Amino acid sequence: MTAGVFLQKAGFETEIFEKNAAPGGQCTGWKRDGFFIDNCIHWLTGTKEGSALNELWKEIGALSDDVGVHEKKMFFSVRQNGETLTFWRDKERTRKELLALSPEDKAEINKLMDYVKLAESMTVPVEKPFDAMSPLDFLKLGLSMKEMGKLMKEYGKIDMNELAMRFRHPLIRYAITSYMPKGYQAYAFLVSYATVTSGNGDVPKGGSLLMAERIAERYRDCGGILHTNAEVEKILINKRKAEGILLKDQTRVSADDFVCACDTDYTFRALLPAEYMPKALRRQYAEREKYPVASGFQIAWAADGIFPEISGTRIFSCEAFTVGCSLAGSMSLQSYDYEPDFAPLGKTVLQTNFAQSEEDYRYWENLYADKEAYRKKKQETAEEAKKRLIAEYPFLEGKVRILDVWTPMTYTRYCNSWQGAYMSFITTAKAKNVTVPGVIKGLDNVLLASQWLMGPGGLPSAAAMGKFAAWRLIRKYSSVS
Repeated sequence: MTAGVFLQKAGFETEIFEKNAAPGGQCTGWKRDGFFIDNCIHWLTGTKEGSALNELWKEIGALSDDVGVHEKKMFFSVRQNGETLTFWRDKERTRKELLALSPEDKAEINKLMDYVKLAESMTVPVEKPFDAMSPLDFLKLGLSMKEMGKLMKEYGKIDMNELAMRFRHPLIRYAITSYMPKGYQAYAFLVSYATVTSGNGDVPKGGSLLMAERIAERYRDCGGILHTNAEVEKILINKRKAEGILLKDQTRVSADDFVCACDTDYTFRALLPAEYMPKALRRQYAEREKYPVASGFQIAWAADGIFPEISGTRIFSCEAFTVGCSLAGSMSLQSYDYEPDFAPLGKTVLQTNFAQSEEDYRYWENLYADKEAYRKKKQETAEEAKKRLIAEYPFLEGKVRILDVWTPMTYTRYCNSWQGAYMSFITTAKAKNVTVPGVIKGLDNVLLASQWLMGPGGLPSAAAMGKFAAWRLIRKYSSVS
């Protein structure tokens, strides 16, 4: 949709073909029993006025002066063995809390918090594709993020476990290792936290689905045509050019140029021959240990009441049990009490996400062959999680019920997501950060615009790659004219 908005504004005639009934891919949500379940945004990078990404969100209609944001008061809070630690929006409040908890970790705590301040300089480059940037462009980008060099030198070559082991206190170690899936580079934790502390990572009011709908409305207002329930089965190739697309209902649609904005595995497994996949992308798919992906087993809860004591994002240790084929000794709880329209009056939607690995994905994929067994296991796992939720928060006894349950397979079914991933490759400490240009060698008129082209994926990567695809087409036809 980002590509479509920019192309329409540049005078192109475009059409979007969307597999599902609603546009936006995983930036979505759904209703269950009078409650609304938000699938995507825990924070949106780019909510800070004046940033390049904020301007991009406004240009495509995702944000505007009429769309307020919920200011996050905290990044997350953890609880273990009766102790609680919170990473607040206010960095100094967090620093004081960490120092009070563990004076023996003073040097490492101060270093961590000082580097979080440096990480606030991180920006998502959205002006033009990296491979089209001049030396002057790179110089300007480097100067705008000059502090990131120091951050990467200190935290770019270690993973989350190594970061945790720099601290002596078990609760600090637990906080660091429980927030992100295993394998993430440590700098990602600092950058994510800094997004919140800088005020650049708040939540648009109305949630994910409304944001996607606003972009779709902007696209239509610019003259674009959006087809929903229109799954593309194949891109039709003749020599070095694409001639059209074949929809699942066997309708053929011709065009001059094509932009593939879907999951790149699906693009080169179903839409295009595999040999067209860019080498850098192929390497990431092949090197599973260096570039793993993660998904989640997720539960939405309907809570009878509003509970300030569990507001925000909470993580707590629990009696270990099996989720997929992994042993889970932690549980998360996200409260959506900041969105009163998500639940009937006096009630709240809560959500839980258990990180799932590629091995877990294969478990759910195999189980899905027997739909009844799959449904039963989902319910059993959610019931076990409910016991642990109530054990941690006894005041929820009799006041919480399972609203919905979804697995990594859900993302594959609805969004063609590889291994059920909801973001792109995790760049581990042993791997290089890779940004894949959205061009396809051997095809003159097909471009890519996917979160999988730039780590760590997510909405900013998707929007940036959409803009870059439009930039390439605008340049292509400008040079022709």
